[in-house]
Amino acid sequence: MGSALETLCGQAVGAGQVDMLGVYIQRSWIICGATALALAPTYVFTPPILLALHQPTAISVVAGRYTQLVVLQLFAYAANFPLQKFFQAQSKVWAMTFISGAGLALHIVLNYVFVTRLGHGLFGAAMIGNVTWWIIIVAQFAYLVSGCFPEAWKGFSMLAFNNLAAFVKLSLASAVMLCLELWYYSAVLILVGLLKNAQLQVDIMSVCINYQLWTLMVAIGFNAAVSVRVSNELGANRPKAAKFSMIIAVSTSAAIGAVFLAVFLIWRTELPRFFSDNNRVGGGELQSLATFLQHASSSTASSLCSQARTITPIGYQINLVIPMTIGTCRFAGVAIGAGWQTLVAFINIVCYYLFGIPLGVLFGFKLKLGALGIWVGMSIGTLLQTAILITICFRAKWENQAMLAEERIRKWGGSSETLPAATTTAINDIVDQ
Repeated sequence: MGSALETLCGQAVGAGQVDMLGVYIQRSWIICGATALALAPTYVFTPPILLALHQPTAISVVAGRYTQLVVLQLFAYAANFPLQKFFQAQSKVWAMTFISGAGLALHIVLNYVFVTRLGHGLFGAAMIGNVTWWIIIVAQFAYLVSGCFPEAWKGFSMLAFNNLAAFVKLSLASAVMLCLELWYYSAVLILVGLLKNAQLQVDIMSVCINYQLWTLMVAIGFNAAVSVRVSNELGANRPKAAKFSMIIAVSTSAAIGAVFLAVFLIWRTELPRFFSDNNRVGGGELQSLATFLQHASSSTASSLCSQARTITPIGYQINLVIPMTIGTCRFAGVAIGAGWQTLVAFINIVCYYLFGIPLGVLFGFKLKLGALGIWVGMSIGTLLQTAILITICFRAKWENQAMLAEERIRKWGGSSETLPAATTTAINDIVDQ
């Protein structure tokens, strides 16, 4: 719900309307805060929700206990996300980086003392997360009101309640786009939880998801960068510069994806040991995908398939999706910068939920490939989505997008000025297309 701010703040900065940023961030706080309140019951009732999805009882109970303890973090996210986008839109990231780095250092120390040394376990980890998150929020808010943003932040204003409907509309489109993306990979764990020997399968797949999150952290940084550049350039009516930023994003995502691919391929059996000392999870009995496929075609295929469902080749599974994850994240940044959230949301529905998940179910359950089949099937959905986004980005008429950005700033910035004829014509052309 906060990603609407990414589009509007970036385009407002590009258009020189920095004074609107303070109003935008307050609108986003209202919307994100209300969203956090609406989502809080899902944290409280996580155990029955997971049990209703036929997840293992032991996992449902522990996950539920943890989510109930970290409800405060949900509201921290609601405060943090608008602050991040406010700073990023103005390229003020080093102070935010310092605050986050200090928060991470404190988080590590507190976890070591209270979880590792004093043995407070899950409760200690949850409480420490609550404390460090809110320390970060307080520090970021102090930076906001410190006087470093005299034009962008002029204090709290009742204007934040104006035009909320238009802001909510873009926020909903942003939320649908990103939630469909994130829920897609959460669905992997839900499906794996339905397999035989589910607890071990979920342990192994959780390691895969953590690998993906490592790459995603890097990709999100570039996602934010390209979103800011594209939105700034469109807001400043420089469509060629926006397109050039998109091209740079594509080339760098390919290079970064190749690096991560190599790292996880080379250390595919060592890296899982960071997550677990269980040999079946941590890599002691992991096979290569090539060996598995070779033997799966032999007369002993049935018994080996059964074994492969228990001993999943983590290193190769994650390599199927890492480059696509980085590329997808980068194109999502272009989409947010240009304000294409609704379009991308429909693409995500088709690629992920009409192709990816059904293929994952087919490979995982019908063809009896287990967790590996689920992962491969859903990776195909990601590949399809990436291919479609590449096509859209390269075929987009960026001059028209710049005119749409101008119209968006006027509409949601509260201006009642009449649009230039050229802008109106461009908008009608896009609607016709």
